Amino acid sequence: MTAQIIDGKAFAAKVREKVAAHVARLKDDHGITPGLAVVLVGEDPASQVYVRNKGKQTIECGMSSFEHKLPADTAQEDLLELLDRLNADPEIHGILVQLPLPSHLDEELIVNRVDPDKDVDGFHISNVGRLATGQKSMVPCTPLGCLMMLRNQLGSLSGKEAVVIGRSNIVGKPMAQLLLGDSCTVTIAHSRTRDLAQVVRRADIVVAAVGRPRMVPGEWIKPGATVIDVGINRIEAPEKGANEDGSVKMRLVGDVDFDSAAQVAGAITPVPGGVGPMTIACLLANTLTACCRANGVAEPEGLTA
Repeated sequence: MTAQIIDGKAFAAKVREKVAAHVARLKDDHGITPGLAVVLVGEDPASQVYVRNKGKQTIECGMSSFEHKLPADTAQEDLLELLDRLNADPEIHGILVQLPLPSHLDEELIVNRVDPDKDVDGFHISNVGRLATGQKSMVPCTPLGCLMMLRNQLGSLSGKEAVVIGRSNIVGKPMAQLLLGDSCTVTIAHSRTRDLAQVVRRADIVVAAVGRPRMVPGEWIKPGATVIDVGINRIEAPEKGANEDGSVKMRLVGDVDFDSAAQVAGAITPVPGGVGPMTIACLLANTLTACCRANGVAEPEGLTA
């Protein structure tokens, strides 16, 4: 068996097309333009690239993009005051604070200062609680993207056995809640799970989000299972040669050993090109959803949990 490759890049493009079409209708029918504000503190290179991509894709979908780039030594009170202004601004429907923050800032306090209804990252404690209790909430982007791909691949998820490897607040726990919401039987596994291989082998759906390169081999995968690999790990790639400074070049791999798993699974996401592109696409979808909810307009179908 050779698994079908789930093309996250192509799927994300379709999500952005849906978002753009709905944004255009909002403008034409209601005179409303969704707005996304991104706050970046410091000059982390990876964060700068990510924020730049978010801004570009926001504008391409017809939304308003507001970027606030603050110096690394920004005082906590100044950041909180900015968030209060963004919370009160009716032109802004989504607010995202780029993480990680400099060490002198209280990340938990700052995340929870964002209006829960504008919290397009889905990290606010109110949204965490709403998701856990089955209420309407803003859902973290990466798990939402995984859910969209699973629904597209499998149709109904009802009754399927799912194993989520990883228990982070950003991916593992919300992913499990979303799968429960779609009537899966869900196990959350982690580094201390006894006989992890046997737990994974019984799953129709495997979501790997543990942050360990190639931790899950193909022999752990149930034949025909759908595998969603959230991991993004950099490993040395000596076969690529050396950089100009003599250091070994790197490449990206997932938490799943793709080559062996692809021989057993029914479908699998690659790394890169799988879950990654869905994160920004779902951020845009969440901003659109937040805008619709704020204005009492029907939410777009297929873009929410």
